[in-house]
Amino acid sequence: MLKPTVGPIIGHTTTNQARIFIRGNHQNNNTVFAGVRYRKSDTKQWSRGTFAKLCKLYDMSEVLTLDNLSEDTEYEYQTGWFSPMNPVHTVESVAELPLQWPREIHRLRTRSSSPLQPRAYIVGSCRYLRMTAGMPILPLLGDRIFTSINQLIEGAQPPISATLMTGDQIYADDLNRISPDRELEDILKKYRVAFSQPGIQRLMSSVPTYMILDDHEIEDNWPANATHEDQALYRNATTAYEIYQASHSPALDIGNDGKVDRSSIEHYWYQFSDGDIEWFVTDSRTRRNLSIDDRRILDQAQEQALLNWLSNTTARVKFVVTSVMFYPDRKILGDDAWQAFPQQRLRLLEAIRVQGIKNVVFISGDVHGSLTARLFHSEDPHFEVHTVVSSPLCNSKLLPYARASTFILDQPLVCSPAGDYVHELTSEVISQDNFAHMVIEAGQIRVNYHDRDGKHLQSVEIALH
Repeated sequence: MLKPTVGPIIGHTTTNQARIFIRGNHQNNNTVFAGVRYRKSDTKQWSRGTFAKLCKLYDMSEVLTLDNLSEDTEYEYQTGWFSPMNPVHTVESVAELPLQWPREIHRLRTRSSSPLQPRAYIVGSCRYLRMTAGMPILPLLGDRIFTSINQLIEGAQPPISATLMTGDQIYADDLNRISPDRELEDILKKYRVAFSQPGIQRLMSSVPTYMILDDHEIEDNWPANATHEDQALYRNATTAYEIYQASHSPALDIGNDGKVDRSSIEHYWYQFSDGDIEWFVTDSRTRRNLSIDDRRILDQAQEQALLNWLSNTTARVKFVVTSVMFYPDRKILGDDAWQAFPQQRLRLLEAIRVQGIKNVVFISGDVHGSLTARLFHSEDPHFEVHTVVSSPLCNSKLLPYARASTFILDQPLVCSPAGDYVHELTSEVISQDNFAHMVIEAGQIRVNYHDRDGKHLQSVEIALH
């Protein structure tokens, strides 16, 4: 067996199940299979291999499931792909072959259902990896920060539960003015290169990774500048996104064969839980309505699902991921974020305030600067919402970093008949490549920002109620 050409990527993980993304490669016209096997870290006996046939439709990739796992337990696993000499082999028959698995052993840990147990996450967005003619330019620069994340993760207490990548995992339009990628094969190639760099590959093979797209997976400021000619671009970009990012997320169901059911995807937004912490990952990019009469950054079904979740969840901490900033607003270039959809933002805020929902934190990226901020209400002392912004993982020299002067901070976010929503920064604005290490404890969320070399930049404490 050969090592995966992309992956393995640990996707959605629960107390008893984990999804593993694997990509092989074409072998002329021969049949190709991928496989995975696992064992508890303190045992020697491997499970029987789970196998899947790879096809061109999904760029020779598949997502396999490790099932019936034990809660809060470390496992080892191996993955690989191969083309058997006999072309009539099936998924069942290759399981009987005396295969030589790749030597590399990966590790993962299942979730714990225990409440109040400290948990930690890595949050980041906007990873720029310049490519020309299918080849990365200075790839170590685009991968450097992941090496630092891996170093932080080693021995971290509490262990890292997951990595949240909140948008712009690739830049399909990195040469937008010269030769943007529009064909499916070109965009797929960008994913293969971006996700197979050594630092990010090591991270995603050891920590569950949850992703959501933003505009650069398609085109800058999508869909504001979209034309009829961009229909093929959108189709190709979302096809590639579904293969490499959505496929291992909770947005897809698991079929009876133990693989993700690719036909089950109805939308990109999804939810997942980690003990008494819950996440709602929104799609604030592809479901927009830009009409004057009913402007929406989230479509109606998604907004209702988010409101229902906020109203009904019993989670102690509620994280809402939105690839673009919920607040504060920018002085210029704010029309791509929630600033341009004030009615829908106010509906969400009023629902949180009127229902007295506690410990809601909005997580976002996009702006190429990192910060934390608090939102409160002039007439309701019980209302409080926080935001954690983490961006970029790797900036382009062509793009500026955000600074405190980028944002509107001297006036209320929203003025309504019931009172004003007022916000304030609770951190410095970080204007360099960075990532966030969030630790959730019994009484607080501690947000630690680190630069691309892992150096600690600042910490912020958000009190929980």
